[in-house]
Amino acid sequence: MTRPIAGRLPRAPALRRAAGRAGLDLAMVAIALVVLFPLLFALSTSLKTDVEVNQYPPSLWPHTIDLGNYVAALQQAPLARFLLNSFIQSGAVTLGQLVTASLAAFAFAFIQFPGRQALFFLFLATLMIPGEVTLIPNYLTIKALGWLNTYPALIAPFLATGFGTFLLRQFFLTIPRELADAAVIDGCSRRRFLWTIVIPLARPALATLGIYAFLATWNQYLWPLLVVNSTEMRTVQIGLALLQAQEAVSWGLVMAGVILIVLPTVLLFLLGYRHVVRGLTAGAVKG
Repeated sequence: MTRPIAGRLPRAPALRRAAGRAGLDLAMVAIALVVLFPLLFALSTSLKTDVEVNQYPPSLWPHTIDLGNYVAALQQAPLARFLLNSFIQSGAVTLGQLVTASLAAFAFAFIQFPGRQALFFLFLATLMIPGEVTLIPNYLTIKALGWLNTYPALIAPFLATGFGTFLLRQFFLTIPRELADAAVIDGCSRRRFLWTIVIPLARPALATLGIYAFLATWNQYLWPLLVVNSTEMRTVQIGLALLQAQEAVSWGLVMAGVILIVLPTVLLFLLGYRHVVRGLTAGAVKG
């Protein structure tokens, strides 16, 4: 009776595991290409001339790279002004949500007060209310304050968020209570404990909320369209319509504007995606 050669038995399972990993990697690459295809198509179209865009059959990649669409986009519409407006709106909303959510989450996580759980569940209930339901009340409030066509109209309704409070509260619960007890024994106030201990430890969650708030505000369309009337106060999403002529649409020009608008958000996400992953999973096991 012959014995199997030493080292040959483990080879088949190892090959199967390697094949499984390779198949999973290929599937993930295929899914990534499907998700990125619209962005790649917009980038390709923005580098084509009008003749090449309208040719049939269409080509996936430009034969020659032409940056004229980007120059024309910046000349036809004040995209720099639109980008500035969006940066001001998104930056202010992000900062406001970080401050308000941090304070509320700290109260729910570290301060004992009557009705804390009921109030927290009320915060969570706001996540089930569609944003369209609050459009008319918010608009009437902004109109009554005389804020139409101003930066406060774009910023004020979004300075607080139930999602941000929930996210930071879950992260704060992972911080050991012993730290809070030791801070109290050392005479540390709640405000100092928040800013010197809790906030530095919660940087992943804060980065997650900041990126989420910035991207969500940057991509707003309906609210800015409702409260802004003048061209100089438009944000990038509604300002993009100025690149579309009534007679004919130059898709290369439009796609160049799309790339200019999307580029800041893509760079922001690439810089902070590690924090997004850490922040979303840090409080997952703490109720």
